[in-house]
Amino acid sequence: MEGKPVQRQEVLRKMLELAAGPANDAVKLAYLSGEEEIGALALDCLTEFKRNSNGSVEVKLADRAAVLVKLLEQLKDEEGGAAAFLQALEAGDAPGKP
Repeated sequence: MEGKPVQRQEVLRKMLELAAGPANDAVKLAYLSGEEEIGALALDCLTEFKRNSNGSVEVKLADRAAVLVKLLEQLKDEEGGAAAFLQALEAGDAPGKP
C-alpha cells in the first residue's frame, strides 16, 4: 500500500468522529431522490444501506459503544489521554456538537 502513512492521532480522531458524530444524514439518505445530493451528506457512521423493492429501507450504523471502548483502550496508554478525551466531550469539542 503506497501513499502517506497513517498517523495514530488521525486514527484516534476518526474513531472519536464515529463515536460522537451525527447520524441524521444516514436517515436523510433514504429520502433523497437524486444522486447529486449524496455528496453533501455526512455518512461516516453508515455501514450498510439497502432499499428493497417493496420500498422499505434498511440502515445500519457503526456500533458507537464498541468504537468508544476501543478508543478508550487506546487512550489508556497515553498519559492523560482518557482524561483529555472526557474533558473534550464535556467541553463540547466533540464532532457534531454546536
